Amino acid sequence: MHILWLDLNSSYAHSSLALPALQAQTAGTSGIRWSTTTATINEHPGMTACQVARQAPDIVAATCWLFNRETLLHVLARVKALLPQCVIALGGPEFLGPNEDFLRLHPFVDCVFRGEGEEAFPAWLAYWNRPSQWHTVAGLCYLDPTDGGTYRDNGRAQVKDFAGLTPPETSPYFNWSKPFVQLETTRGCFNTCAFCVSGGEKPVRSLPLASIRRRIAMIHAHGIRNIRVLDRTFNYNSRHAHALLGLFREFPDIRFHLEIHPALLTEELKAALRDMPHGLLHLEAGIQSLRQEVLDTCRRAGRLEEALDGLRYLCALPNLETHADLIAGLPHYRLEEVFEDVRTLAGYCAGEIQLESLKLLPGTEMRRRAAELGIRYSPLPPYEVLATRDISADGLQTARQLSRLLDAFYNTAAWQEVTRRLIVEQEDFLHCFLEHLTDIGVIDQPMSLERRGSVLYLFLKESYPAYVTLMSLAWIRAGMSLKKQPAERVRTRHVTPPAAWTVVRGAYTARLRLVLLPAADETMHHWFGFEAETQSSRPVFEAVSPV
Repeated sequence: MHILWLDLNSSYAHSSLALPALQAQTAGTSGIRWSTTTATINEHPGMTACQVARQAPDIVAATCWLFNRETLLHVLARVKALLPQCVIALGGPEFLGPNEDFLRLHPFVDCVFRGEGEEAFPAWLAYWNRPSQWHTVAGLCYLDPTDGGTYRDNGRAQVKDFAGLTPPETSPYFNWSKPFVQLETTRGCFNTCAFCVSGGEKPVRSLPLASIRRRIAMIHAHGIRNIRVLDRTFNYNSRHAHALLGLFREFPDIRFHLEIHPALLTEELKAALRDMPHGLLHLEAGIQSLRQEVLDTCRRAGRLEEALDGLRYLCALPNLETHADLIAGLPHYRLEEVFEDVRTLAGYCAGEIQLESLKLLPGTEMRRRAAELGIRYSPLPPYEVLATRDISADGLQTARQLSRLLDAFYNTAAWQEVTRRLIVEQEDFLHCFLEHLTDIGVIDQPMSLERRGSVLYLFLKESYPAYVTLMSLAWIRAGMSLKKQPAERVRTRHVTPPAAWTVVRGAYTARLRLVLLPAADETMHHWFGFEAETQSSRPVFEAVSPV
C-alpha cells in the first residue's frame, strides 16, 4: 500500500503536524509505504497534480482547512482524473460539520474524516479498498458505493488514549527545518466558546510531565528555539500549568508561545509568571471582547472583570510579552465598541493588539445558530461574517481596515510607542488616522517600515504637531535615514557634546558620530551617537540635555 500525503500549505513557513502525527501511528505496520508532495497554494495546481500522479500512489491523503481548501480541491480533481483508481481521503477542520453536500459536490473525494485521526486513520487503512467495512471506522463520512451512494456518517472520532500516542517528533516526516515547532501537551478545551471548533471538545486530556520533558528535549536537541504550545487554554488547570512553567525553566534558551485565559489566573500562577526568566514566554490572551453581553452570548467562560484584571497584570509584567485578541463581528459587538476596546488594550500596553473578523467555521455552534443570532456570513472559505444585527457590512470593513492600521503601526515595534500614546491620549486619533490612510489610498497597500514611518510623521505634522518630536525620536531609534523628512530637524554636522547631559542609553566615546535633535517646544535636546567605523544605522548611545 502506497500512501502519498499531499502537504499543501499557505506558505513554506507553515507546516502541518497532521502528516507526522498520523504516520507515527503506523510506523510499526508492515506493508505501508509513505511518500509526500509538498507545495503551497501559490503554485499551479496542474504542476502539483502531476507531481502526485507521477508517484502513482494507492491513497492520496491531505488535511483540508479554510486557507488551502480551494487550491487543494483543484489539485485533487486533477489527480483523480489522472489516477482514477486511487482513493482520496481528507481530514481537517473543514469537515467538523455536515459533510454530505461536500461529498456530493466533489465526487473525486472518496471519504473524509471528522475529528481526531490518530486512531481512526490506521483503523481505516485496514479496509481502505473495502468500502463495505468503512462503517466500522469512527469519524468517517462517505457515499457508500456498495449501496447506491447512500451517505454514511460515523460521527466524530476522538482519541481514547491521547497519552499513548506515538509522538509526531519520532516520525521521519516531522519537519525540523522550520524556525519553530508545534507541541500539544493537552487536547480538548474546557471552554464552550460558540465560535470555536474546540467549543465542545471534551474531556480535556493531558500528557504526563515526563513525556512532555522528553519531547521538549528532543526538540531542543534539533536546535529548535521556538515552541508553539497548541493547548487551547494553557491555564485551564492551574496545577498542570504551574508544572509546565517549572518544566519550561529547564530550557532557558527556548521561547514558548502560549494561549492563556486571563480570567483564570490564580495567585500561585501569577507569582510563577512574574518569576519566569525574561523572554522565555510569549503569551496570547484571547480576550475577544471587553463586553460582558458579547462574551455571554458566545458562551465564553470567565467573568469579564476577572479577565480584565488578569490582562492588566500580564501586560504589566516586564519579563514577558502579552498579545491581546479582539474579534469583530461577534453578536452584540458594535463598531464603536471595537474602537473603544482597542483604546483600552493600548492603555494596558498590550504587546500587540490583534483584531480579527469573526469566521463561522464548520462544526461550530455559532454557525449552526447564525440565522437565530442574525449573522450573515460568506458560504465560501474563509466564511467571514459579512454583517450582524449590531454591525453593518461597511462597519465590518472598517474593522478590517482598523486591523491593518494596528498591524502596520501599533504591532510594529518601531512605531508602537508613538502609536500607543496617540491612541490613549487622543480619543479621535484612530478614527482620524484611519480616515487619512483611506483617503491617501494606502490602507490596503503593503508599505515598507520606512514608508509607514513617513506617512505617520506627515500626518502628525499636520494634525497632531505636539507628537512630531516623539515620532522623530522613534525614526532615529529605528535606524531610518537621517536624510528623510522625519529627521528634518536633525543636525549631523559639527555636532559636539554639551557641557552636561544625562545619559539615557549606552556610553559616549570620541569615536562615535554624534547627531542632535534640537528641542522644539519641549525642554530637552536629544543626542545620539552612531558607530562611525561600522556605519551602523541604529544609534548605540542616547542622552538628553536641557535647553
